[in-house]
Amino acid sequence: MEGVRDPPFPVNRGFFSRGRNFSLGVRKYEQQISDGHVQRCTAAPQDDIFVYRLFSDSWRAGSLRRQARSAFKAMGNERSEGEQEALAAEHDRGSFADRIIAKGRDYYVLTKPEVNLLILMTTSAGYYLGLRGPFHLLGLVNTVTGTLLVASGTATLNQWMERVWDAEMRRTARRPIPSGRVSPREALVLGLLMSVAGGLFLALTVNLLASVLAVSTLLSYLLIYTPLKRYTPLCTLLGAFPGAMPTLIGWAGASNGVNLQAMSLFAVLFLWQFPHFLAIALMYREDYERAGYRMLPRFDADSRFTRGEIVVFTCVLIATTVFPGILHGSVVYSASMLLAGGFLLYHSVRLAAAASRSVASGLLHASVIYLPVALAVMALGKR
Repeated sequence: MEGVRDPPFPVNRGFFSRGRNFSLGVRKYEQQISDGHVQRCTAAPQDDIFVYRLFSDSWRAGSLRRQARSAFKAMGNERSEGEQEALAAEHDRGSFADRIIAKGRDYYVLTKPEVNLLILMTTSAGYYLGLRGPFHLLGLVNTVTGTLLVASGTATLNQWMERVWDAEMRRTARRPIPSGRVSPREALVLGLLMSVAGGLFLALTVNLLASVLAVSTLLSYLLIYTPLKRYTPLCTLLGAFPGAMPTLIGWAGASNGVNLQAMSLFAVLFLWQFPHFLAIALMYREDYERAGYRMLPRFDADSRFTRGEIVVFTCVLIATTVFPGILHGSVVYSASMLLAGGFLLYHSVRLAAAASRSVASGLLHASVIYLPVALAVMALGKR
């Protein structure tokens, strides 16, 4: 036998029970291998000592590392059967917990939490603005909870319906269903359960009107907007109706009714969706076309029409938000809405002047900033 050397440190069962020492020992022995102190040799067990066999002095560091770890793993096999069973059980428990956490995370992603944040905000605004009399925290919590359940179920069912086309788009290919992390059956059951639970929860804890509005939102979104995305760019117009419904659900939750003021709030969210979602359509135009979605008109190859459309809807949105302040003679309210609207209009005009993905992204982020500001001004100006 040629050049047999023992490892520069003892290895025993007690040593393996201390994870930190084990890692330090592996690194130290790997360094010995890399420095050439351990040469070609054969494996020879000596009590609790395990000697490596190297087939070549020119192995790369990565190969040496794998060889070292494999050998130390082999030492672990000398543990007693009871120790091995205990370790296996611990590993199984860890793996099961990891799988549960990963599955829960995928279910959470199916609910589109970023969209639910906007729904939480608009429903709460609708509830507060529609409330007459003392504030009821429990009523707000129940209204928001039921609305979020229906919205989460709608988002999940929407992804279940579009799973085939989502797999063809870069921005959606990694979603839980097209990536295979959640099966279509799981998504369908989860979506139905959340939708039914949300509708019933609103009917039992809030009122029947809020429940009917929520269920109507779900049905119009899934049965009208979702299929039309593949046939006509008017889907954005039609989809804006269910998209603005959380304001009415919140208002109904607070007052068990809907009036002209509620419709004014509805109009604000309805108009806001055009600069927001058309900016997204411009950013991912090629991706949508690859999957067969007609989010933009085919005659608008240079996107000039869509960019002009964004400016027009932004101007109408500003007029809609400023009008109540003028009507009631509130200079502060009107000025605040003009400032917020001017910020959004600036980004809309920028996009109209220069079509680019980065400018469209700027408008998208500006719209996300604008909405909570406008809702806050409306809440502070409540009469």
